[in-house]
Amino acid sequence: MGIDLQLHNGRPHWPGRRSKRKPTLIRQSHGHGEALAELIATLPANTSGKLWTVDPYNDTTFNEQEVEAALREIPDLLDRCTDASHIAAVRGLAGYLKDCAATPGSYLLLVGD
Repeated sequence: MGIDLQLHNGRPHWPGRRSKRKPTLIRQSHGHGEALAELIATLPANTSGKLWTVDPYNDTTFNEQEVEAALREIPDLLDRCTDASHIAAVRGLAGYLKDCAATPGSYLLLVGD
């Protein structure tokens, strides 16, 4: 189980779906997937936040407005960290969230596996 991060400059492109749109991937991260999935699994469900909706087994897409809401959850997520790998995962996520919020029309795709 893990969550990879992908930052897209437009709605994510899936070549297998016969889409005529051009690829939109700006960058991606595979480094902290397991630690990030562990932390997100500890979040209480049905809260006003966005991160609890991330499914570690499926893809979850946030637009630039949704990532701004998720950014406000980073301090709470850092408080839940129990080791250095968790802290690194949250900092990586925060970087992607900030970049998405600062890029008009962008999307953050959290790829569960």
